[in-house]
Amino acid sequence: MSKLKLFAFPYAGGSSSIYHGLKPLLRDHIEFIPVELAGRGRRIGDGLYSGLAEAVDDIYKIVSPQIKFSPFAFFGHSMGSLLAHELTVRLQYELGLSPSHLFFSGRGAIQVKRKDEKMYHKMDEKRFKEEILLLGGTPPEFFEHPELLELFLPLLKNDFRIAETTPDIEGFKQSKVDITVFTGKEDDLTKEQVQGWKEYTNGTCEIHEYSGGHFFIHQEMSSIAKVINDTITQLVTH
Repeated sequence: MSKLKLFAFPYAGGSSSIYHGLKPLLRDHIEFIPVELAGRGRRIGDGLYSGLAEAVDDIYKIVSPQIKFSPFAFFGHSMGSLLAHELTVRLQYELGLSPSHLFFSGRGAIQVKRKDEKMYHKMDEKRFKEEILLLGGTPPEFFEHPELLELFLPLLKNDFRIAETTPDIEGFKQSKVDITVFTGKEDDLTKEQVQGWKEYTNGTCEIHEYSGGHFFIHQEMSSIAKVINDTITQLVTH
């Protein structure tokens, strides 16, 4: 059975380690590659990105040399979904290469604009902390350690600035890549945002809903892994 490389991109504030629990659940023919972004994990000494374009430049340099002779797919949660989309567009334009499949998690369709969307990166520090706690991804104890906050908050706010950048969707063209969407039933996404993924592609679009809010993936890792395994197994055996 041939192998497929699955690159994973993290949510705002996350490092590649957020996918640590997913790797052992994936089948042997999936080469799982969680991408480490600048400013965190083993790249903590690297400067933060100036914006979405620089983040995409960086991941393009990481991913492009690894995919020229191998089928590949992308998985992204929240900000990671935006990065997966932008990288897909870039690879098609620069190299004429497309992923075999896209897994988008915890984010509304790229081309659907929402007027009442919260802009976390524009909030003052007090409200930003309050809203981050409500999202549920950061343990409350974290905010009791000023030295950790001093390191983490600038990274988190910068990531939200990237995540909240409106991608260039002028002349938006439907993707031809089949996609799978994972979403939490209690996440702050409208039906239009979730269903909009069906308009994103003229390939297939499967939507999987799970109990939980924005960070449902941590409770549903086994279920998500099963969908990924089944989807990729079909790809490499046909």
